[in-house]
Amino acid sequence: MVGSGFAARNQPDRESLDALGRALLLVGSALLLLRHRHPVPVVFGTAAATLGYFAAGYPYGPVFLTVAVACYAAIVHGHRRSAWWALGLLWVGHLLIAHWLYPHLPPDGDSAAPWGQEIPVACFVVAVLAASELVRVRREQWAQQRAERAAAERRRADEERLRIARELHDVLAHSISVINVQAGVGLALLDSDPEQARTALTTIKAASKEALGEVRQVLDTLRAPGEAPRTPAPGLDRLPELVEQAASAGLTVRTATEGEPVALPPGTDLAAFRIVQEALTNVVRHSGSRTARVVLAYRPGSVELRVDDDGPATGGDAGGSGNGLAGMRERAAALGGTIEAGTRDDGGFRVRAVLPVRPKETP
Repeated sequence: MVGSGFAARNQPDRESLDALGRALLLVGSALLLLRHRHPVPVVFGTAAATLGYFAAGYPYGPVFLTVAVACYAAIVHGHRRSAWWALGLLWVGHLLIAHWLYPHLPPDGDSAAPWGQEIPVACFVVAVLAASELVRVRREQWAQQRAERAAAERRRADEERLRIARELHDVLAHSISVINVQAGVGLALLDSDPEQARTALTTIKAASKEALGEVRQVLDTLRAPGEAPRTPAPGLDRLPELVEQAASAGLTVRTATEGEPVALPPGTDLAAFRIVQEALTNVVRHSGSRTARVVLAYRPGSVELRVDDDGPATGGDAGGSGNGLAGMRERAAALGGTIEAGTRDDGGFRVRAVLPVRPKETP
C-alpha cells in the first residue's frame, strides 16, 4: 500500500486510491500468507485481485509483485500449469483492458496504451516464469541429491550389518559346532573314560576362548568406528588351526596346495579363511563323513578353494541350512569371485570358490 501510494503521486491521470483500491491491495497481499499451503487458489486469487485493481483504473505499482510471488510459490510446489494459466490469463486481461476495453472502464478519458509497453510486460512475465522454473529445478536436484545420499547411507549401513552378521555367524557356528561335538563326547565318556572326557573339555575351553576373542574383536570394531583393529584379521596362515579344531571334533582333514602360493590382500585372505572355515563347519554338522579334503590352488590372478567330503548328508540337510552358504556367496561376490556348492555325482559334497587375486604389493 505504501509503494502504491508513492506510485499514485506520479500518475495523476489514474484513479486515486480509495477504499476499494486499498482493499484489493490488501486481499492480494494477504493471500500470500497461504501460498505454501494452498498455492493454486492463491496464484489465481492474486491474479484476479491484480486484474480487478488494473481494471478499476488504479495506478500502476508494486501490485504486480504479489502475482510474481504467488506464481513463484506455485511453480516451486509443483503446480506449474496453474501458475502459467494464472499469469497467462492476467496478461490476456491486461491486453483487453489496455487496448480494447479502456473506453468503458475508469479513468474517464483514458486512451489506449502504446503497444511498446507490452515488451517490458512480456519480459516481466518471462522473467518470473524462468526464475521460478530455475528454483524449482534446483530444489528438485537438491532433493534428489539428499535422497541419493540417504540411500547410500542406508546401503552402507546394510552392507556393514551383513558384514558383521557374516563374521559373527562364521565365528560362532564353527566354534559352537566343535563345542557341541566335544560336549557330546565328554558326556558319553565321562564315566567310562574320564581322561578322554578331560580332553574333550580342554578342547571346549580352547574353542570357546578363541570364539570369545574373535567376537570381542568384532565388537571392538563396532565400539571404535574408524580405528584400525588391534589384532590382524584371520587368514589362510591359520589353516592348520582349522585342521586341528576339526580333528578335535572327530573330522580328519587333509590339505593340499597347488601352484605357487602368493601373499593375498587382507580382504581376500579373510574371505578365503572364512569360506574354508564355514565349509568345514558344515561337514562337521551336516555330513556323515569323518574325512574332508581342502585344496588351495593358486592360479594366475586368482586363488581356488575346494573343500570336499564323501557324505552322505545327515538329516537331509546337505551343505548346511542356508545361512552359511549365503554368507560364503556374499563374501565371494563382494570380491568379484564365484562360489559353487552342491552334491557330487558320487554322493559327496563339494564347495568350490574362485577369488580374484592381485599379488600383495611390497615396498
